[in-house]
Amino acid sequence: MLNRKLNVFLPLLFAIVLALGMYLGHQMPGSNSGAQTLLFSRAPQGPLQEVMDLLKVKYVDTLKVADLQQEAIEGLLGHLDPHSIYIPPSNVEEVNEDLDGAFQGIGVEFNITADTVNVISVIAGGPSETAGVKTGDKIIKVNDSLVAGNGITADKIRKLLRGPKESKVMISMLRQQKIQQIEITRGVIPLYSVDASYMITPEIGYIKISKFAGTTYQEFIEAMRKLQKTGMTKLVIDLRQNPGGYLDAATRIADELLDDNKLILYTKGKSYPRTDYDCEKPGLFEKGALAILADEGSASASEILAGAVQDWDRGTIIGRRTFGKGLVQEQFDLSNGGALRLTVARYYTPSGRSIQKSYANGRVAYDEDIMNRFNHGEFVNKDSIKQLDTVRYKTANGRVVYGGGGITPDIFIPFDTSRFSNVIANMYARSTFSNFAYQYYNSHRDEFKSYKDATAFTKKFELNNDIYNAYKTFAAKDSVRGIESIKPHDEVEIRTRLKALLARQIWSYEGFYESMNKDDEMVKKAVGILQTEK
Repeated sequence: MLNRKLNVFLPLLFAIVLALGMYLGHQMPGSNSGAQTLLFSRAPQGPLQEVMDLLKVKYVDTLKVADLQQEAIEGLLGHLDPHSIYIPPSNVEEVNEDLDGAFQGIGVEFNITADTVNVISVIAGGPSETAGVKTGDKIIKVNDSLVAGNGITADKIRKLLRGPKESKVMISMLRQQKIQQIEITRGVIPLYSVDASYMITPEIGYIKISKFAGTTYQEFIEAMRKLQKTGMTKLVIDLRQNPGGYLDAATRIADELLDDNKLILYTKGKSYPRTDYDCEKPGLFEKGALAILADEGSASASEILAGAVQDWDRGTIIGRRTFGKGLVQEQFDLSNGGALRLTVARYYTPSGRSIQKSYANGRVAYDEDIMNRFNHGEFVNKDSIKQLDTVRYKTANGRVVYGGGGITPDIFIPFDTSRFSNVIANMYARSTFSNFAYQYYNSHRDEFKSYKDATAFTKKFELNNDIYNAYKTFAAKDSVRGIESIKPHDEVEIRTRLKALLARQIWSYEGFYESMNKDDEMVKKAVGILQTEK
């Protein structure tokens, strides 16, 4: 009975619903203009997307739409801060690898001289060492691709050598005038960010951090434990030319140096409420004299660490005024495989100062800031440092510090302009130093076997006149001008650099920095200060 009644009234019910729908549709905006009703319309497009759509459909010639989109994005970001950037799909993997701290490949460092790919270093424990690759080998072919004598570039050889973990690659190597076929199984290759850690004196340790990557904190902890086992009670952290990286890496290292629950920094942005980053656990080095080395190339996460140490009077900042980057970026993946690294907040040191330098005059002026500092004399005279922010902030002990353009060091060390004469600059530009060191080491390996480690090499090895004269002959053949009129300070630079590069051939960056730091003014100043502190 109930079903019969429903069957009678269903047509009437449908008619009522249909009439109501037609009435409501007539009353909606756009119903009298022939447009779709709001019920089915999409959100209106912005003019930028409308232009792109019209270009794709209506333009007279075929366009490379991806290139146009990239230029449009970069043009848009060009009106923002200098650190908001677009990363094209082709660059995303390389950029992420650099900060993730690893890539997949065969594990060698190489350079290209005279159209030849030379293996200058084999990563210990990596796939190439396992397969028998040696420093001094020359790469002739990668699988079926000839890479010698055909204008090979670093990017091309890098793409040929890298590949998925466990994949195999056949390398033809020239060793002592004989071709050797070596099959290498690719693996995960670490990109270290702690370049060196060693004892400068029986009580003072040294750690060089080149960037703040995904593995930096763990590398730092391992270096600290190694040094503490050998008696370290005082520490130098070298952040010179460290461009920054992950915020998390900097805050976790700061937590190892500061005690209690001290504030490390806080961030704040239009769409990001204030977030405090505090110490959360007991650290490995909360007590003990500390010095941090910094210069105009120390930026971002480096300034976070230096700023926290300075504001809490935890240690001494030595060097020159840092870069001045107080902005925080977040990376967003895009549908085309690219990424947008967008500034989302500013960060502030514990005293409340922002150290971001002004970008009000555009990116060109921003990029020229470091050169302007040099021309103004700031690199050689502390009194030439301009404090752009006149607000006076206080450290924990009441010392006055300023923001608005980097971290000003507690102790200023001038830049040694005499190190870079025209002849020295020419040698650097042509890679003459590294090319000679590579060739000399490979033809005199037996001479270096008596040095058990980089420390022994640094203390005992002297770059004699035979090596120095051989280098001058090499440089002259390399078309370096001015060899005949080298001045005494040029000779000191040449001998120092060659010794360090020879150490690098054997002990990688650990050997390089231990050798270079022996006569480094900032390091010597740090050691002098730490030796006077308890």
